[in-house]
Amino acid sequence: MAVLDHQEIPFEGRRHRTQARLRRGIFLLPAALTSTNLLCGYYAVIASLMGTADDFNHAAKAIGIAIVFDSLDGRIARMTNTNTEFGVQFDSLADVVSFGIAPAVLAYAWGVRGVLNASPELFPQLTRFGWLCCLAFLICCAWRLARFNVQGMAPGGSKFFVGMPTPAAAGVIASIVHAFHSNGPLGDWRWSVAWLLLAVGLAGLMTSTIRFYSFKDLPWGKKQPGILILLLLILGAVIWLYSEVALVLLACSYASAGVVLHLIRFLRQRAAVRSASS
Repeated sequence: MAVLDHQEIPFEGRRHRTQARLRRGIFLLPAALTSTNLLCGYYAVIASLMGTADDFNHAAKAIGIAIVFDSLDGRIARMTNTNTEFGVQFDSLADVVSFGIAPAVLAYAWGVRGVLNASPELFPQLTRFGWLCCLAFLICCAWRLARFNVQGMAPGGSKFFVGMPTPAAAGVIASIVHAFHSNGPLGDWRWSVAWLLLAVGLAGLMTSTIRFYSFKDLPWGKKQPGILILLLLILGAVIWLYSEVALVLLACSYASAGVVLHLIRFLRQRAAVRSASS
C-alpha cells in the first residue's frame, strides 16, 4: 500500500498542474479577444488619418470587427466562468479606444477634411465645431462605460441597457461611412454640420436614461426551431452581400427603436396621469 500511495502522489500533482495551466489558458482567451478589439480600434484611427476613400472604409470595417470581438469576449468569459475585475477594466479601456476615440476621429476626418479642401475659408469655424462635437462623443463614450461599470444594467433586469451602448453608437458612425465611402469624405459644409450634429446626438443617447434592448435574455444556448436558424443564415448572407445598405439599416434601426419606444412609454405615462387626474 505504501508503494501504491507513493506512486499516486506524482500523478495527482501532474493533474493539478495540468488543470492550473488549462485554467490560465482559458483566462487568456477573453483577454486575447479584447486585445483584438483594441487592435481594430487602433487600426481604425490610423486608417482615418490616412484620409482616402478606401482608408475611411477600412476604418469603418475595423470598428465593425471590433464590435464583433467585443461581444465575443464577454460571452466567452461568462461561458468559461473566467469573469474577473481585471477583464472588466481591460474591456472598458479597449472600448474607449475602439468605440470612443476611433469613431470620433473617423467622424471628424470624414466630415471635415473634404469640406476644408473644397472651402478653405471655412477652416476656423468648421474645425472648432468639428472637434468639439467629436470630443463630446468621446467624453460621453467614456462616461457611458464608467456608468455601466458602476451601476450595471437597468433595474428592470438584463433585458435593457441604460443609455445607448457604445458599440451601437460607434456602429452608426461606421455603418454610414461604410455605406457612402465610395463618394469620398463629405464636401458640402451643410452635410458636414448635419453629420457632426449626429455625432452629438449619439453622444446624448449614450449618456441618457433611455433603455435599449441588450439581447442578453435570448436563449442562445438552447435548441431553436429550424426556421430561426434559416432566417439567421439569410440575414448573414444579406449582410455579406449588401453590407452597405444592410448595416446602416440595422444600426440606425436599433438607435431609432430605443428612442421611439421611450417616446411611446412617455406618452402612455402622460396619458395615464391625465386620466387619473381628470
